[in-house]
Amino acid sequence: MYRRVHEAIIQSPPIHDFDVFKESKEENFFESQESIDTLCLHLQQLRPARDLSEDRRKEEFLRLLQISLWGNKCDLSLSGGESSSQKTNVINSLEGLKPFILIDDTESLWTLLSKCKKTAETSVVRVDIVLDNSGFELVTDLVFADFLLSSELATEIHFHGKTIPWFVSDVTVHDFNWTVEHVRSSNEKSTSACGAHWADHVRVGRWTYHDHTFWTLPHPYCAMPQVAPDLYAELQKACLVLFKGDLNYRKLMSDRKWEFTTPFHQALSGFHPAPLCSIRTLKAELQVGLQPGQAEQLMASDPHWLTTGKYGIFQFDGPV
Repeated sequence: MYRRVHEAIIQSPPIHDFDVFKESKEENFFESQESIDTLCLHLQQLRPARDLSEDRRKEEFLRLLQISLWGNKCDLSLSGGESSSQKTNVINSLEGLKPFILIDDTESLWTLLSKCKKTAETSVVRVDIVLDNSGFELVTDLVFADFLLSSELATEIHFHGKTIPWFVSDVTVHDFNWTVEHVRSSNEKSTSACGAHWADHVRVGRWTYHDHTFWTLPHPYCAMPQVAPDLYAELQKACLVLFKGDLNYRKLMSDRKWEFTTPFHQALSGFHPAPLCSIRTLKAELQVGLQPGQAEQLMASDPHWLTTGKYGIFQFDGPV
């Protein structure tokens, strides 16, 4: 359906680059403005993050990861384009949301990045983020990416988005640039300071945005080495690849009806360009890597646990 919408538009020269979902995406950003300002103020107060103690740095790393997870609830394809903005102070909500994280491999991410930093053969520590939604979620991803640089856990971040408007709110290059620019031009001092840092990261190449047609093709990710070897080779350069959101999870799992207890590594069906982690709130009837009995327990207490976005996961597949 999304491809058909795009095909209709590119055949109309005056509007060939028109994004039919632009208005909804921008609305999501503006309606989340208060939460964005709170988050940017928090990030500014952490600068320079390299001067924080090891324990404090880890605490903030885990906090900003969780914010990026819950930012994934803001999905316009689920709400039919209706408002799904972030209106509560997400930082204050984190403690109450912890019981809803079904799999939490964030400690492994911290260990991996701390190790990459110490053992990097060159001075480059690269983290790739395969993006999901624009609006508030993208801001949470950019805040986390900025923290990775300022805490010196990473030296460069590569973002991957869609080549065409997709699933209503998915990030395109226009959304990425628009978001950085609107954060930079904010009237709030700390928000605009964040935006200035982000624009600078892009300008000097610490942040790079990539798009590839593979992300909007119907293939499961295990087919990437055959279908898009150039993209697979690009991901292989990373110390860690983060996959945001539900559609990425479905494609990582080949959209098959795995048993809930199937190991994550097995369900990836050989896809392993680099150590990777899925960060998603559950919005599709697919989940692996649970403990025996965990799914049954959830089903008994909440029959719709798989599809409401109420539960989240950080699911890691480490170095082979």
